[in-house]
Amino acid sequence: MMDHSVAGDDAPCAVGDDLGAVVASAFRLFARGVADRRSAFRTPSVATVGADGAPRVRTMVLRGFDAAARRLTLHTDRRGEKFGDIVRMPRVAVHVYDARAAIQIRLGATARVHVDDAVARAAWQRGLPASRACYAIEPAPGRSVAAPPAAPVFSEAGFANFAVLAVEFDRLEWLWLHHAGHRRARFEWAADGGCGASWLVP
Repeated sequence: MMDHSVAGDDAPCAVGDDLGAVVASAFRLFARGVADRRSAFRTPSVATVGADGAPRVRTMVLRGFDAAARRLTLHTDRRGEKFGDIVRMPRVAVHVYDARAAIQIRLGATARVHVDDAVARAAWQRGLPASRACYAIEPAPGRSVAAPPAAPVFSEAGFANFAVLAVEFDRLEWLWLHHAGHRRARFEWAADGGCGASWLVP
């Protein structure tokens, strides 16, 4: 596998015409997921490792994508188990499957949490009241209750429970399912930004 450098927004990994086009299209799909609520990339699945060593996966909403930094932005409640999982073990996996395009993308990433800082405050202010209301729910998410709790009402106090997850990926696997022959590729980024890419057997 050869190392290659990042080369522009439209070709984040310039490794040759075909592979470069693959990763550029993958990045565009994530960008579309932020803007288009109907996109499959709007709701990726994110897997963490629990305190018991077992994997945990859940669907989340993609709030932002930075192609240059290879970063997804997501929001979560700091009282929930996924927040604790990430604090203990920052390595996470992300999975998206777009049935219409027949494309699957898997990411290997490291998540960083932002709570009560400028990043979290800016994201909180951008959120809709209905979305921010979720962070005021009591008791905390995942707690056992005798009956479903009432819908939460928006309160600025919910900010104390709000967290931003900055998920930076260093590995991307792309799979396209097609009747004429499936295609699969892997991209890996080194700490210095160099990128290696290869075709894989589907």
